[in-house]
Order: sequence, then structure tokens, then C-alpha cells
Amino acid sequence: MAFSSYFCHSPLLALKINHFRNNGAAELELCNKLIVRSRVNLIRDWSFIRGSRLVLKQKVMRLTHKKATPIYASLLSGSQLASSAFTIGTTAVLPFYTLMVLAPNSELTKKSMQSNVPYAILGILYAFLLYLSWTPETVELIFASKYLLPELASIGKMFSNEMTLASAWIHLLVIDLFAARQVFQDGQENQIETRHSVSLCLFFCPIGIFSHIITKALTKTTKENKHDL
Repeated sequence: MAFSSYFCHSPLLALKINHFRNNGAAELELCNKLIVRSRVNLIRDWSFIRGSRLVLKQKVMRLTHKKATPIYASLLSGSQLASSAFTIGTTAVLPFYTLMVLAPNSELTKKSMQSNVPYAILGILYAFLLYLSWTPETVELIFASKYLLPELASIGKMFSNEMTLASAWIHLLVIDLFAARQVFQDGQENQIETRHSVSLCLFFCPIGIFSHIITKALTKTTKENKHDL
């Protein structure tokens, strides 16, 4: 009895019991808090009626961001493509104008002007840009009036697209270069000065053609006067 009484009233045992009670209560309280938090998070994530608006908002923002990124990338690549085509087309025609103006009588210039390769390459580039810029509204903008004729406002709206504008620029470059070649070859055939007319064809093609007509007429008159003398 004395032994059991001593064992029950032992200070060491009492200390262990108190320690177990305190720690056990703390651990139990911590477990209860974790369970409550888990239930709250589960309810906030999965409840259809009282679902968390914050979680839904974050999911919508993430989905919207994923959808917007490819669209932005495609617009950026389209703008870069139009700018690159504009630069490439402009740079490609400059050597031919340089040859016709600085060395009109050289064999390199004559052979270069007889080749159709530049027009084929620029034609392919133009067709590609035209394909990219074509939309269902293009035909409506071209034939906007009731008489199926173009209108200035509709054409201006159509050329507000950078891809369409780049294709139109390539279109002008091809026509200007072709006209300049015709002027150059006609000058070579009839021994007429064409450097000023070819230079005008680069940016002012109709004026360059008109300049060549005037130059040809004056040259012919001068030759006839000399022949009469």
C-alpha cells in the first residue's frame, strides 16, 4: 500500500501527467484548427453556392491571360512582317535605279534591266502580303458605292491596316520599276537621255513617264533640225 501510495503521489509521475495533459491539449487544439482550415478551404474551392469569389476571379484572370497572349503575339508578328516586307521591297529596287542612273551604258545595267527575276520575286511577295491582308470586308470596301465603284473613305479605311498598306507599297514599287525599265530601254534604243526621267520614276512614276515623253520629243526635234542644216 505504501508503495502504491508513493507511486500515485510521486512528483515525477505527476510532472509527466501534467506535461502530457498540457501537450496533448495543445496538439489536439492544433489538429482541430488544421481540420477547420482544411474544411474551409475545401468549401471555398468546391462550393457551388458559397464558393469563394477570390478563387474564381483568379481562375478567370489566368484563363484570360492565356487567351490574350497568342493574339498579342500574332498581331505583333503581323506588324513586324509588314514592316520587314516594306523595308525589303524598298531596298531591293534601289540597286536597279542606281545602275540606270550612274551607269546607263554598262553591260551589267543592260543585262539587269532585261531580267524578269526582280519582278517575279516582288510579285510573289506582293501576292503573299495580299493574301494575309485580305478579309471578308475587303470586297465591300473596294466596291462601297451603289455603282460598285471605290470611294475615298472606304479605301482609306482599308489602307489603315499595315499589312494592306505594305502590299500596296510593294505594288507601287513593281509598277514604278517596270515603268523605269521601259523608259530606260526606250532611251537606249533611240539614244535619248533617261537618267532624269528614271530618277523621277522612283517616287513620281507618272511624272517620270511624262518627263521621258517631253525629252523624247525635244530630242527628236533637235535631231531633225540638225539634219535639215
